[in-house]
Amino acid sequence: MAGHVAGMVEAISPVCVIGAGPAGLMAADRLTLAGLRVTLFERMPSPARKFLMAGRGGLNLTHSEPLDAFLARYGPAAPALAAAVRAFPPEALRAFAADLGEETFVGSSGRVFPKSFKASPLLRAWLRRLAARGVDLRVRHTFLGWSPSGALRFATPEGETEIAADACVLALGGASWPRLGGDGAWAAPLAARGVPVTPLAPANMGVHIHWSEAFRARFARAPLKRLAVRVGDKTARGEAVVTEQGLEGGAIYAVSAALRAALARGPAELVVDLRPDLSRADLAGRLASVPPKHSLANRLRKGGGLSPAAAGLLREALDRPGTDPDTLAGTIKAARFAVAGTGGLERAISSAGGLAFEGLDADFRVRGLPVSYPVTFACGEMLDWEAPTGGYLLQACFATGRAAAEGVLRRLADGSAGKSAL
Repeated sequence: MAGHVAGMVEAISPVCVIGAGPAGLMAADRLTLAGLRVTLFERMPSPARKFLMAGRGGLNLTHSEPLDAFLARYGPAAPALAAAVRAFPPEALRAFAADLGEETFVGSSGRVFPKSFKASPLLRAWLRRLAARGVDLRVRHTFLGWSPSGALRFATPEGETEIAADACVLALGGASWPRLGGDGAWAAPLAARGVPVTPLAPANMGVHIHWSEAFRARFARAPLKRLAVRVGDKTARGEAVVTEQGLEGGAIYAVSAALRAALARGPAELVVDLRPDLSRADLAGRLASVPPKHSLANRLRKGGGLSPAAAGLLREALDRPGTDPDTLAGTIKAARFAVAGTGGLERAISSAGGLAFEGLDADFRVRGLPVSYPVTFACGEMLDWEAPTGGYLLQACFATGRAAAEGVLRRLADGSAGKSAL
């Protein structure tokens, strides 16, 4: 496409979707199913790069737990997301994937995966369907905001261009793994228009702990099974892995919001229960059954059932763990670590913060934009919500993308597209 010529605005399809991740693709899918022509813009050279990255671990699409429990995973944002998720729940997402030729199954943990365990087959089938419906995908288009006349502004390799549309869906992503597409740069033009934006912060990220050199050298990348972690009154069970900087993994990610909040208040502490399946009394009894002549390492292995990495972690908690069974059991059940910080946005699985729900109406329309702008909706990770891993992140992206598209369809049906004022 030619570069922008001053005073010229390209008029294209009635609806633009900006961002070709799961939320944007879902919005485009629903709009084209209704017969609308859609132009889809993507900042990167190809769509859904973060979605493909997620697929390297098996593509956990959603979760099979009861819907009320599912919704509770979104914490304070649950009321704002509930209608969208209820309208497009996990079973609907599974049916959607099956319609694209990717059957799913429920794993032993309740998580839902495609049988291929990959994201690429699903994405390829999806893009083929959108292309067959006439979606115009334009890559290397970076959203810059709006022109004074309300046209959508984009930076492209050929220069800046302006696009006129009746309606627009923003699906610009959060700010985690920015090299894959979402860098949060959209926050500035929205905030400049008075749209409330909560600062973006890492979510589902690792915790930093100052390890001894001996522990780091021996156990970095070692897995830690069946543990529980606690930050304040927030507890999670699961697994973790030792890193050079600290700990990562599902159990750590589940307390990431509590970690951020604790660090914002001052010094923070991570408490690790290395045997959450046993009470302190039962654990002390098992430790007492090992003859005192055995070394501490053997007592921890035989009586405590600790792996070498878990035993090493215990030693990191205290220079000299008490060796009587009850004291040792207490340390195993509550090994305490000072938190030095958390991983940053560059490697966080997701991000917290974003477009505040107070700036949206019930169908995800952005409030308060000038009447000359396209009626604008927002969806996906750019909204101010967070959730643990386990399928909750993708489910909300798909569901809000569909909900935003439904909002567009309602606006076009009642003739109010292009009227963005309150």
